[in-house]
Amino acid sequence: MDRSGIFAGDDPFAIARAWLAEAEPQEPNDPNAIALATVDAAGLPNVRMVLLKEIEPAAFVFYTNYGSAKATEIEATGKAAFVLHWKSLRRQIRVRGLVEREDGASADAYFASRSLKSRLGAWASEQSRPLSSRTALMAEVARVTARFGTNPPRPAFWGGFRILPLEIEFWADGAFRLHDRFRWRRTDPSANWTIDRLNP
Repeated sequence: MDRSGIFAGDDPFAIARAWLAEAEPQEPNDPNAIALATVDAAGLPNVRMVLLKEIEPAAFVFYTNYGSAKATEIEATGKAAFVLHWKSLRRQIRVRGLVEREDGASADAYFASRSLKSRLGAWASEQSRPLSSRTALMAEVARVTARFGTNPPRPAFWGGFRILPLEIEFWADGAFRLHDRFRWRRTDPSANWTIDRLNP
């Protein structure tokens, strides 16, 4: 199987990091934005944009409020999927897998690296829940600002999720819609990968 050029390599996470690094100077906004898909208790799909914060040696990590719809749906199923799409590169990466929490030192460090307003906003927002008005939200921001000042700690209800892929697909646009697609699959996160070239 010919996996030369941008598809070459034996580590899909290294390929993903290389593609993201290539996209960073070309994408005008948020090259790390992913469309994250989950399902609710009735099996109805849900998708939203979030920011991918790290590609670890064996996982993809993002952060959110654990009370949000995405988090409660992930906690219920232990599964999620996402797509990274770069229009400028005409490439995308699709991922499906199992999910575990990241609420330790890495979550603390990432929370501390965020802007003060973002940290205060994390405390103030009851994400995905009904809100009476923007005025009420800003009043809550003022309240948590008075409480925590300039060094708010990471809330217990806020942290990360680590997606451990069972499937990763690398896609690159081809002339006349004859795209190049390579799918990496495994039965569990400790298993070896099998790789298939897919029809466009």
